[in-house]
Amino acid sequence: MKTPVVRTFSSTEDIADHFTNILYRAVVSAGPYHKVSVALSGGSTPRAVYSYLASLKGNPLAWHKIRLFWGDERCVAPESPESNYRMTKESLLDHIDIPESNVFKIKGEREPFSEAYSYAETVSGLLPHENHIPKFDLVMLGLGKDGHTVSIFPDNILLFHSDKLFEATENPYSGQQRITATGKLINQAAMVVFIVTGRFKAGIAASVIEKRGDWEKYPASLVQPVNGELLWLLDGEAASELGK
Repeated sequence: MKTPVVRTFSSTEDIADHFTNILYRAVVSAGPYHKVSVALSGGSTPRAVYSYLASLKGNPLAWHKIRLFWGDERCVAPESPESNYRMTKESLLDHIDIPESNVFKIKGEREPFSEAYSYAETVSGLLPHENHIPKFDLVMLGLGKDGHTVSIFPDNILLFHSDKLFEATENPYSGQQRITATGKLINQAAMVVFIVTGRFKAGIAASVIEKRGDWEKYPASLVQPVNGELLWLLDGEAASELGK
């Protein structure tokens, strides 16, 4: 198991700039024939990252060489304000020159179990495999204040160990149905990047990163890439409890 790399930044914009550099290097190192496959996250911090990517001048990223997927989605129509796809579309996709054929959204309006199976088939058919498991080049993750990541919450942490690539689940607080990637897929990625901001995430970030307290109860603690890199990008507030 590789030791995670933790980097602290003074602002969300600096985090977004660093993430942009990671994506740029992935595209350059991929060569002329490989499309870089990225699993995106929902949430307010990723929105800021997407807006930053959309604001870049001179088209520094070769979007035609990037394929976008999602790590989880709420079971709502794509036009719903709660849709991760809609958030990404409005903050990023509408502002960049990416072929529609390179965007693979989870269809949250469909029956959840059927769509989880269908999306797993899509991912499996498009990504290269390692140890018979699809391999993302990059997976972006967020961290909930309860330690959840993607849509795997502490009360359904066993889903992380599912033999499936995607599962239908629900938010235990709202009862809202969701579709989520599992640990089988996440931990196969070449690189997994947690992006965490805000003082209210400081305690849980420190617990997961430094294995404190009840850290094993948090789904985020199970993110341990088999052969890939694990990187945490935090702002100063989210990192304020580290080392204490």
